[in-house]
Amino acid sequence: MPDRSSDRPVVTRFAPSPTGALHIGGARTALFNWLFARGRGGKFLLRIEDTDKARSTPENTAAILDGLSWLGLDWDGEPISQAARAARHAEVAEELLASGRAYKCFSTQEEIEAFREAARAEGRSTLFRSPWRDADPASHPDAPYAVRIKAPQEGETSIEDAVQGRVTLQADQLDDMVLLRSDGTPVYMLAVVVDDHDMGVTHIIRGDDHLTNAFRQKMIFDAMGWELPVMAHIPLIFGPDGKKLSKRHGATGAAEYRAMGYPAAGMRNYLTRLGWSHGDAEFFTDEEARAWFDLGGINKAPARFDTKKLENLCGQHMAAMSDAAVLQELEGYLAATGTGPLSTTAWSALEEAIGPARQGAKTFDQVLEKAGFALATRPLDLDEKAARALDPVSRGILRELTPQLQNASWSRSDLEEVVKAVAEAHGLGLGKLAAPLRAALSGRAVSPSVFDMMMVLGRDESLARIADQAA
Repeated sequence: MPDRSSDRPVVTRFAPSPTGALHIGGARTALFNWLFARGRGGKFLLRIEDTDKARSTPENTAAILDGLSWLGLDWDGEPISQAARAARHAEVAEELLASGRAYKCFSTQEEIEAFREAARAEGRSTLFRSPWRDADPASHPDAPYAVRIKAPQEGETSIEDAVQGRVTLQADQLDDMVLLRSDGTPVYMLAVVVDDHDMGVTHIIRGDDHLTNAFRQKMIFDAMGWELPVMAHIPLIFGPDGKKLSKRHGATGAAEYRAMGYPAAGMRNYLTRLGWSHGDAEFFTDEEARAWFDLGGINKAPARFDTKKLENLCGQHMAAMSDAAVLQELEGYLAATGTGPLSTTAWSALEEAIGPARQGAKTFDQVLEKAGFALATRPLDLDEKAARALDPVSRGILRELTPQLQNASWSRSDLEEVVKAVAEAHGLGLGKLAAPLRAALSGRAVSPSVFDMMMVLGRDESLARIADQAA
């Protein structure tokens, strides 16, 4: 299956319906379209399918755009409103009507339902066969009508799908689909085809739940004599139990994962790998993903969402990021969760602590937790484990340690020597002394290295915190 539709530059699109938040499955679809276009110097377009006026809201549209922006999926041009193009959609239906490839159907809803009930009773197909398809226009009543396309009545229709392979549907499984309702409004199926054609879309990459729609949409492409874009229907995302990903599996929206603190680069990497592969590569950069991504690497089987794999990749990306990049995304995380902004003093402290705080972290909330020692103020509020580490014996050792720290040069190597010497003098391993020292410096049983903390806090603050607990 070729990666290009004829010789035109690649144009892909993401077309969400703003009836809810950006689902993680939709985010992956957008990502696949973005990677495919960006890796080929093409365009990635955005169309908001807002024809459902009752459920589409500006707030949902804003949330979708915000989710795409967080993921770093930039689009070309302005987002297109499908609802705003209704007149163009109707124009195409009228053109098909004028050319004889569509017809006026005067059947009422009651007549259509009666046809289906009779078909069910007789064990026939319930696909509606309109008596108006070949009617003489002279017999048309002065009554409301829908415009229906003339579906093929014999043979079969096939689509060469870049993921699913050749998919075939018999003609008797296609009905004369409505293009314009009796009130003159265009249906979604027509709108999608007209928009894809007018936008110059060369590749339609979307969930395989749209595969049956593809045959109905192909009828319109064929009737208009338009080139059919390359189709690529990707499997849906399942939860660990093998069922379609839903709320019962936990978070399903892109905004939820952002609020959980996952770095965008790790999320992109994981979603790219979710249902697509390039050899044995698991961790890769955006540049590698754009260069490697192709439709042939997409699996036919549904992908299973695995939070542990996501966290592992996010940890690798966190480690690969620069301190400045971590801080920049952390600022966005604080804003998205309503936590920030931090005060100037707190942000300065965070900047100082970011190096040790992000070590081993997989999410931004873990970074903040590890940086808590730098943001805390005296006297520290000890957690339960930290309080237990500061028993009378440990406090006595801290009192003994204090004057030696006061005389240290406050280099990491010098501090390590001083603490190690005091620990050995009491027949202790370094870890045994590190526990009460960690508790005194951070108020927590888990924190960055005590030496990292002392270097960030500096001499005066470190000694003051130790003195608070050694008293």
